[in-house]
Amino acid sequence: MSAAFQLKVTLIHSNPPIWRRILVPEGSLDDLHEWIQTAMGWEDAHLHRFEIQGKQYGDPRMLDDGFGESNVIDSCDVDLADLFDRPRPVKKFTYEYDFGDGWVHELEFEGIVGPPRGKKPPCCLEGERACPPEDCGGVWGYAHLLDVLADPKHEEYEDYAEWFPEGIDSEAFRPAEATKVMRRGLPT
Repeated sequence: MSAAFQLKVTLIHSNPPIWRRILVPEGSLDDLHEWIQTAMGWEDAHLHRFEIQGKQYGDPRMLDDGFGESNVIDSCDVDLADLFDRPRPVKKFTYEYDFGDGWVHELEFEGIVGPPRGKKPPCCLEGERACPPEDCGGVWGYAHLLDVLADPKHEEYEDYAEWFPEGIDSEAFRPAEATKVMRRGLPT
């Protein structure tokens, strides 16, 4: 099996940290978007963009808001090898998902590695904590949601409990399940 790119994806400002360590094959920056979505547990229901060394990458047709020429570089046209398989690879950059909630992830390139025995990329090697629910107000909204659900006497408890009748297990995360979703890909 050939080498793969290993990255650590951390949801910025999550406390305790919500993170994933993923192993991905050669592909485009757009492919990386899909692997982050599926490894984290997002639903790909909102816009996204990467920021790498001061430049923005994403889907220019979606991100230019119809205001003429976009400064966004098409993520489909950027190969991961161009970022990582070079003498001075990009080491850290960001990925933002859902500009309203502002889920910003730090991506740290950890190296080009041979996949561990039995691990075929794309896969999630490890990680911690469940992905927050979509549209809950970003990191701070998620923290508030968890606080409310932990306190049945809270004035907002009934509303939130109706939204999440099963509750939320914020610690629940299984790399094997994330790997299955990464391999299945996003719904089309």
